[in-house]
Amino acid sequence: MQAILLMNLAVFLFTAMDSIIKHVSETYHYPTGELVFVRNLFAFLPLLSYMLLVERRLHLRTARPWGHVWRSLFGVSAMYFFFWSYKLLPLSEAIALGLSGPIFLTVLSVPLLGEKVGWRRWSAVIVGFVGVLIMTRPGSGVFDPAALVPLLASVFYALAMISIRRLADTEPPTTIVFCFTLFATVASLFTLPLGAADPSLMWHWPQFGPEIGLLVAIGIMGGIAQIALTTAFRRASVSVVAPFDYMALVYGFLLGFMLFDELPDEYLIIGGLVVVASGIYIIHRETTLARARRRQATPSLPVSQ
Repeated sequence: MQAILLMNLAVFLFTAMDSIIKHVSETYHYPTGELVFVRNLFAFLPLLSYMLLVERRLHLRTARPWGHVWRSLFGVSAMYFFFWSYKLLPLSEAIALGLSGPIFLTVLSVPLLGEKVGWRRWSAVIVGFVGVLIMTRPGSGVFDPAALVPLLASVFYALAMISIRRLADTEPPTTIVFCFTLFATVASLFTLPLGAADPSLMWHWPQFGPEIGLLVAIGIMGGIAQIALTTAFRRASVSVVAPFDYMALVYGFLLGFMLFDELPDEYLIIGGLVVVASGIYIIHRETTLARARRRQATPSLPVSQ
């Protein structure tokens, strides 16, 4: 129960953070690179507090620096395109399309991790892509090319998750999170010169008051959500916790309606539910196969007579 509550807290905070990002992007015209910077810079406040007060140590040494570089590169790319999609699309639509991550993760795990994917998971992948097609409706005359942005973010998200799977064999979760947060903070600074070529990408100082408060809230909410997410997966199995990630669809619909007067159409609702159902089945199937592999790897003990 604690793990489920923590997962829901994480998903709600991430979705609320996304709504603030959409608000400041549209109202104060902050460029995406600057929002990635404040998201990660202020995330250090809850992250370092957790490491020092709860774990009582800063475990930052690693024997796999290049593994962290690749994980962080994919992760910051996913974050950038996700944040950009909130500016281009209605919040509920961007979140619904972004939930296709597990579909791409299953597809990419075959060439990159050498995993064997059976007909059940391939069927779920095909169903998931049908859900994406229902939401985007290519060729219908109403297709928005901006819909490709959250889908591209989902591809980078899947690559980041594959990198985390490789790192998790030897690296503590907080080390992975810290290295990513540091990398993303530094990497976002490279978007500063873009303002010279395009004024819409120009960074600017926030005004004191609600404006700077919202930017700080983005980082703190993201940091707390990351800690809650990590703790949830520590306290319960993936099969119990991971499906609640799809509560983001519910929270996205509610916050989009309350804050931005967005009303999702029937195509977005139906396609989103199809993608959710596909993702939940993929998670269930992967967990079932993982349990079977662990049982086969455990040597049987002789029964005493």
